Amino acid sequence: MSNDGLATAARTAVEQCMALEASESCVVVTDDKRRPIGEALYEAACAVSEDTTILQYPPGDQHGEEPPATVAAAMAAADVFLAPTTKSVSHTRARGDACEAGARGATLPGITEDVFVTGLDADYETIAQHCRDVLAQVADADEIRVTAPAGTDITFETGDREWNTDTGIVHDAGGFSNLPAGEVFVSPTNADGTYVVDGTMRPHGLLDDGQKLRFEVEDGYVTEISDDEIRSQVEEAAEEVGRDAYNLAELGIGTNVGVTDLVGSVLLDEKAAGTIHIAIGDDAGIGGDTNAPLHLDGIVREPTVWADGEEVELPR
Repeated sequence: MSNDGLATAARTAVEQCMALEASESCVVVTDDKRRPIGEALYEAACAVSEDTTILQYPPGDQHGEEPPATVAAAMAAADVFLAPTTKSVSHTRARGDACEAGARGATLPGITEDVFVTGLDADYETIAQHCRDVLAQVADADEIRVTAPAGTDITFETGDREWNTDTGIVHDAGGFSNLPAGEVFVSPTNADGTYVVDGTMRPHGLLDDGQKLRFEVEDGYVTEISDDEIRSQVEEAAEEVGRDAYNLAELGIGTNVGVTDLVGSVLLDEKAAGTIHIAIGDDAGIGGDTNAPLHLDGIVREPTVWADGEEVELPR
């Protein structure tokens, strides 16, 4: 990966997404495996503000694990934080406390150099506009139906839950986003039908041509999973939390027009314009009420989306 590519992506993150100002403090939080990305962000931030620091620690064991106390304190004390880490700190107390203290920030969980360059080689003001356009079409709908060529036909009810936008534009105190960004998403109150993942899903990554993962959904819960590995993950979680592990947690619509090909990274591929993603498990962090030790996103290619019977114009 060229240093020029990393530097360009880092400038987009620091200048466009975060709008760091010379008078503000910035802390970059990274780990031993993500150092090149951390350094690129540090250098981009240093070019704007002299009050910039970088903190590095050993990679965590699992997503959601708290970073060291010194890292948490630095995040809360900064105006802006950027966290390219191997394991996600998005849903940690450290991240939440930092935003409550007024810091604005972005986490880049599991980011690779390729995904960093691809996902941030984009105009985020344009992505934000696509988010607004999609949101305007779905926000007031009671029912969302999604179909796709691989066999998806599923209907969601949103009840009184609000749709969220992940625009990548984090200019207000306390604001937060993942990067790369670009999606409009909701935690539905109910869902029925079938969805077939033919894009990307952990632990498989990018699926082979013709490979399909089929999920049956009844009354808001996944009742059948065609794939043995994914089924065993959910069954293991169910030993801890019971039926909540099978919760249909999320419907997301990708709006990042800079992502033209799926690459096998859920973080990036779920943002790709012209795709939708559906997740199983935890939704407490996105407006739902289910706590579960997993959140499994699967990306569906070439969907058609209807909001109360009206076809939604998706960014492509």
